[in-house]
Amino acid sequence: MQREQRRPDRVWTAEQDDTLLSFLLTHVTGKSRNNIKSMLSRGQVKVDGRAVTRFDTPVPVGSRVSVTQHLEEPAPALPFPVLYEDDDLIVIDKPAGLLTIANEKERFRTAYRILTDYVREKNKFARIFVVHRLDRDTSGVVLFAKNEETKRAFQEDWDQRVLRRGYRAVVEGTPEPPEGYVRSWLRETRTHLVYSGEKGRDAKEAITAYRTLASGGGYALLEVDLETGRKNQIRVHMSDLGHPIAGDQQYGAKTRPLGRLCLHAHRLELIDPRSGEKRVFAAREPIAFRRLCREKSKSRE
Repeated sequence: MQREQRRPDRVWTAEQDDTLLSFLLTHVTGKSRNNIKSMLSRGQVKVDGRAVTRFDTPVPVGSRVSVTQHLEEPAPALPFPVLYEDDDLIVIDKPAGLLTIANEKERFRTAYRILTDYVREKNKFARIFVVHRLDRDTSGVVLFAKNEETKRAFQEDWDQRVLRRGYRAVVEGTPEPPEGYVRSWLRETRTHLVYSGEKGRDAKEAITAYRTLASGGGYALLEVDLETGRKNQIRVHMSDLGHPIAGDQQYGAKTRPLGRLCLHAHRLELIDPRSGEKRVFAAREPIAFRRLCREKSKSRE
């Protein structure tokens, strides 16, 4: 059995009266409040040579506080893959069923909140900024910024910077022709249902390109690209085409074979405002999408 390794203890002398948690938050850098409470519960903190676990332990002036630094433990596993991360960006493959940001019904279990906790494991002052979002029932590539400057650089010129937003969708039936475009003017009801309607002041033009990759078993797997980025655009246009997305009962689907909306954002291509270079972020669609379509791919992906 290997002996647990640790780094040399860090030691400070209190220069004024304090309580232990307050003292540690001031002196132990790179750790969140929860990290420090965990260190206390594991007996890693001593005051004048005595291990203490209570966060409200008094620390009088002159006290010697030491922290045993175990080798870095792996960060808790995230409930989704991180596709890319640097000092300014973090890109994830969001699962279906998870909100990108909070709404009036769910404030805590969101990709935004989970990533905020994740970055604060290393820096308690770290923040996450939303650049764009996916609907709760849509899975796939979502880009977040780690600072406000990067967020603003992307969002202020988003339409010009985004070269491609590619999706994979399983629809009911097989579209004919197997590839093409859907164009309409989208409107929204007071209950937030989006639909194709007449051109007018409140309508927004929407253009969607689609291509059939595979079909069989009553379903087809489509490559879908947005030429405009409107709310619920793909869902409305697939319904207009007569082939609603599987699982999308709101827009006319009769089946729910995977217990979810069968829509996945698999590719985001853009110009990075920091470097001017093209960046590509990709996440393969769920294997179950292809299993629904039993025929082999009809064209090159």
